[in-house]
Amino acid sequence: MMEALSTLAVHAGRSGHGLGHAPPIDLSSTWRLPDPVAATESLDAMALGGLPTGNPVYARLHNPTVAGFERALAMLEGAEASVSFGSGMAAITALVLAAVPAGGEVLAVRPVYGGTDHLLGSGLLGRTVRWVQPDEVAEAIGPQTALVMVETPANPTVDLIDVESVVAAAGAVPVAVDATFATPLRLRPLELGARYSIHSATKCLGGHGDVVAGVVSCSEDDARPLRQVRVATGGILHPLAGYLLHRGLQTLAVRMDRSEASATTLAERLAAHPRVLQVRHPSLPGCDPHGLVGRQLSGPGAVLAFELDSEASARALMQSLRLLVPAVSLGSVDTLIQHPASLTHRVVSEEGKEAGGVSAGLMRVSVGLEDVEDLWADLAQGLASLELPVAAK
Repeated sequence: MMEALSTLAVHAGRSGHGLGHAPPIDLSSTWRLPDPVAATESLDAMALGGLPTGNPVYARLHNPTVAGFERALAMLEGAEASVSFGSGMAAITALVLAAVPAGGEVLAVRPVYGGTDHLLGSGLLGRTVRWVQPDEVAEAIGPQTALVMVETPANPTVDLIDVESVVAAAGAVPVAVDATFATPLRLRPLELGARYSIHSATKCLGGHGDVVAGVVSCSEDDARPLRQVRVATGGILHPLAGYLLHRGLQTLAVRMDRSEASATTLAERLAAHPRVLQVRHPSLPGCDPHGLVGRQLSGPGAVLAFELDSEASARALMQSLRLLVPAVSLGSVDTLIQHPASLTHRVVSEEGKEAGGVSAGLMRVSVGLEDVEDLWADLAQGLASLELPVAAK
């Protein structure tokens, strides 16, 4: 019998530690090699993207603590394997290098995280990118297209994409889904036909604002090239981060439930506020036009976005808040608010920002675990302090 995802989040990957209740942290940078032949065989296996056949040899190649987190996340994702990296951008870089041959092409749908947008468009990886709308994927695929990349809910607008429709349109071309906002508890892209599921583990998976990490979940065959890139580039996750992420998974369900409920309440109240032009959260009418919540997503998530009339108003609001923390990132126990156009999406071209709906007055809020009435009181006083024209409702 399959356990509930909330149960898996608590127990996954915690076996195999003897009598110890908590997984240990292995901080070794190198391992003794009493059997040189066996060590060489293990090294050869890891160089080809496999797991060690015995001795881990060296920490750039493998770490047992990190491997425990990867096993746990793979169970949550319904994947054969998860491969973690030192940051979300390191994970996306490895994915593009592993899945797209030199000179190949990525089709991508905006908006995505600003760092992803910048990397894909920079040409640094020797791969080209074409930006398309979800309904343009089938027509846009060409002979060089090796990967279709989407993010849902999208950063920072929280727009939803029908993953199954994109997968069908992509045909034989693999689809990668950045599901950072949703977590595996709300969206499991591999079950919808995607080839790769990506998370900035820095966010909800860690959950406490003290880890930087990224992870890709996929089949074991697809994991091997990812591990090869990780071995060659040295992008492995630090074992302390692996330990903290594994611990973070154990509270993921209760954190998501609480934050999501508060985000839904705040979205409703912001939508009724005369000084807010627009609110974006999948729980609101019009924000889920394809009925994906309840079909592909098991909930609307804990991130919302809302529109003010200008960048000046956005900056003034952040400076007036007393409880909400003005900071980038998301998924932490405390509520974070930021201005994407000047922060997370600053590196995106003006054309890209416009195409992705990243306007000058857009604000993004990652709702944490505080009492929702305290959060609303802070937002209400901040909005009341602004000299804004009353929005037409």
